[in-house]
Amino acid sequence: MQVGIFAKTFPGTDPLSVLSAVRDSGYAGTQFNLACCGLPSMPDAVPEPSVSATRAAAQATGVTLAALSGTYNMAHPDPSVRQKGLTQLAVVIETAAALSIPLVTLCTGTRHPTDQWAHHPDNTDPAAWADMATEMSKALALAEDHGVDLGIEPEQANIVTSAADAERLIAEMRSKRLRIVLDPANLFESATPTEARAIVERAVETAAGHIAMAHAKDRYADGRFATAGLGVVDFPDFIARLRSVGFDGPLVTHGLSAAEAPRVAAFLKELV
Repeated sequence: MQVGIFAKTFPGTDPLSVLSAVRDSGYAGTQFNLACCGLPSMPDAVPEPSVSATRAAAQATGVTLAALSGTYNMAHPDPSVRQKGLTQLAVVIETAAALSIPLVTLCTGTRHPTDQWAHHPDNTDPAAWADMATEMSKALALAEDHGVDLGIEPEQANIVTSAADAERLIAEMRSKRLRIVLDPANLFESATPTEARAIVERAVETAAGHIAMAHAKDRYADGRFATAGLGVVDFPDFIARLRSVGFDGPLVTHGLSAAEAPRVAAFLKELV
């Protein structure tokens, strides 16, 4: 496994300075974000100089661009908001293809009108799943055209909350382009270490064969998010289970400060 980090962990809008910080903090790869080029994360267009600068920065630093963030609310209650997000996703997918980035990460969305990471009681309505699935099928058509995979991450506040939900969506979409991004800290709200270990174990077994990327974020027992290694997630067990199902892809940390990045890099590299 290759240990990586969200590029947005580090300040700056110059790809070379951001990717240099990724490398200097001990990471071989990154989940890139177009904000690191001084653009919106979901832009209406990406100028060619931004693509060229990012490509040159990756080559100069040796940092692998493992994924590109393409998150918008795929279940937003307003169809016009979903349409704008899809239009911007097309730009992100085209940019990923231009940079030979194999994976674009998504948000399966929520009925919450102002926060795509916030739970809403209507998320369990079959209509919410249907809207998200319709959006996903359109996104997958774009991905197929450009030879890029899409990664969905089970999140407690979103439509896809579990590995089982992700497997259901993959089965419905019938596309090899749809993959799973597995973050152990997003599989539960609060748990004891024993409970968390069991939840993560089931998720890895369920998602086996479809995991494109693993995330390394943690939670305290009371539900607050934590930097990897400080909460209830058993990372040695998580990584061992990923390895046991044949996963050998990027392990990308996030939800930490730039100052914490070197310590977390050392922690994760020792495990992998």
